[in-house]
Amino acid sequence: MNVLVIAEDYRHDQYILKPLVHAMLTYVGRPRANVEMCRDPMLRGWSQVKAIDALKQVVSRNAMADLFLLLVDRDGTAARRDELDAIERRNDSILLYDRHALMSACAHQEVEVWLLAGHDLPSDWSWSRVRKHPNPKEVYYQPFAQEAGAFQGPGRGRKRLGEAAARRYDRIRQLCAEIQDLETRLKQWTEAT
Repeated sequence: MNVLVIAEDYRHDQYILKPLVHAMLTYVGRPRANVEMCRDPMLRGWSQVKAIDALKQVVSRNAMADLFLLLVDRDGTAARRDELDAIERRNDSILLYDRHALMSACAHQEVEVWLLAGHDLPSDWSWSRVRKHPNPKEVYYQPFAQEAGAFQGPGRGRKRLGEAAARRYDRIRQLCAEIQDLETRLKQWTEAT
């Protein structure tokens, strides 16, 4: 199975999403799935990744993929999940073949929170505050990466910390309901194909 992950910021998000999606697929029984990040076209930001024409272009340029995962930040926008649901309802106009599927998830509030879920956090941090904070990347992720000595590495520490977090996928799925939801949908789809 070939999986293409569509992110808002490929340059940084790849280091979190690729290992996380691979861990999720392993968990649902597809450990040999090939996970790649969308680089053609290079989309940037919510306005570009939500555009139906851009998604059609992604699918046509990457038709070898079986599954397209649109994984974005919630960014404090309560309606973001509704917007993703509307995109998924338009699958017939986006996808080329019946074998294709498009699924989505929005990280609460940013994909860096998924990374943090896979780590033991400082004792004075509250997980509920991390999840609720409107800017967890700046307030929690960056200091965490700096303290871990990873901030100067690829993706400002996301590569090393993202790979380590994915090794603790069980913890991420327990702490992030949106991950469990996507996982359930993936499992249903993989069992049907």
